[in-house]
Amino acid sequence: MKIIVLGGGLVGGPMAMDLAKDSDFEVTLADINWDSLQRVSQNHPVKTLEKDLSDPETVTALVSDFDFAVNAVPGFMGYRTLEAILKAGKNAVDIAFFIEDPFRLDVLAKEKNLTAIMDIGVAPGMCNVLIGYADHLLDETTNVVYYVGGLPEIREWPWEYKAGFSPIDVIEEYTRPARYMEKGELIIKPALSDPELLNFPGIGTLEAFNTDGLRSLAKTIQCSNMKEKTLRYPGHIEKMRILREMGLFSYDEVMVKGQSVRPIDLTTRLLFPKWKLNEGEVDITVMKIITEGVKEGRNMRYTWDLYDRYDPVTGIHSMARTTGYTATVALRMIANGLYKRKGVSVPEYIGKEPACVDYLLKGLKQRGVNYQAKTETF
Repeated sequence: MKIIVLGGGLVGGPMAMDLAKDSDFEVTLADINWDSLQRVSQNHPVKTLEKDLSDPETVTALVSDFDFAVNAVPGFMGYRTLEAILKAGKNAVDIAFFIEDPFRLDVLAKEKNLTAIMDIGVAPGMCNVLIGYADHLLDETTNVVYYVGGLPEIREWPWEYKAGFSPIDVIEEYTRPARYMEKGELIIKPALSDPELLNFPGIGTLEAFNTDGLRSLAKTIQCSNMKEKTLRYPGHIEKMRILREMGLFSYDEVMVKGQSVRPIDLTTRLLFPKWKLNEGEVDITVMKIITEGVKEGRNMRYTWDLYDRYDPVTGIHSMARTTGYTATVALRMIANGLYKRKGVSVPEYIGKEPACVDYLLKGLKQRGVNYQAKTETF
């Protein structure tokens, strides 16, 4: 099977490496950045294509020579890239996490008899799968909350943060209004709101805040109370609020000494080098998923915990492992004929199929990504 990975960044590159380990796969990585391509191809059997992926027509022509496509471009390019893949008649897995409604592409995917799994990373991604699985087990789902964050193990002033995926998508978490369900109503609050402090074994105290992470869950899971919160080291919220309220995340142009400048361009130019996750730098991914409800008259709680670290043997960062490997295992799940649903799928659909959930968890465990499950009555 010929597979093309679109986007060779922090997550796309490791995905190509993982897929190339299968002798049945012939893997090609496409990106505009030659250095990113070289980092992968010099030590792995991955072909490379230096391509500008910003033009959908280019993408459609490019993927036409392949059997399967992985969409790992930044979020602002994600929707049109996936649409281009589907127009070429190719199955896909997607970690672009674009803001547009993925179900707008469902008719196109079904017309071409394709399977496309959206948001199949860590969060969104495996958290959705496991929430969908718990919802499948319960007679009624009443409460869902999950906390997730990717962090550098060593805290360095002033930011105490490094970006484990596209930094521009990180900023989206701080600017996009957060949607969550409360008592059956959709509530919208600013990102970074409702701070709380939580303790995690081996890490210590982290702060949690509202982000717009429910995505498809708000439509696909019938639950009165449902919320996502992002985790950072204490103090991060206030720093990001200051930048946001100053307008430094704005895309609206301002005049500076006769020149028109978008504040976001200046911010990213100064901030992103400080957020760069360097080669060999240890990062961690932490996530807690709690789903509660009623089964056969009993109150049930299903909890999954994830604690993952940078792998010094492979040199692959934790966020790339937990995000990318979820997608590559899902691709194998489709290729092996285990997941057959046509059209656009969100990860919680996978959760309705226990055999697929087991396949994903086992595949991740084989790659050192372990979810610890707990079931209890209360």
